[in-house]
Amino acid sequence: MALPNDPIMLLSVVNTMLRDRYNSLDALCDGENLARSAIEHRLATVGYEYMSEINQFR
Repeated sequence: MALPNDPIMLLSVVNTMLRDRYNSLDALCDGENLARSAIEHRLATVGYEYMSEINQFR
């Protein structure tokens, strides 16, 4: 799956996937063959971090 380059669009896509299909960021990355560190880094550039207790980026 190709994710959006824009960090805000990425935030929306990732949080939707976490809500609808995956119970953790690791499960999403494994299921979609994505690099967790790349997602976390891109979202950190706009002030978001993954919160495992609520399974979303905030």
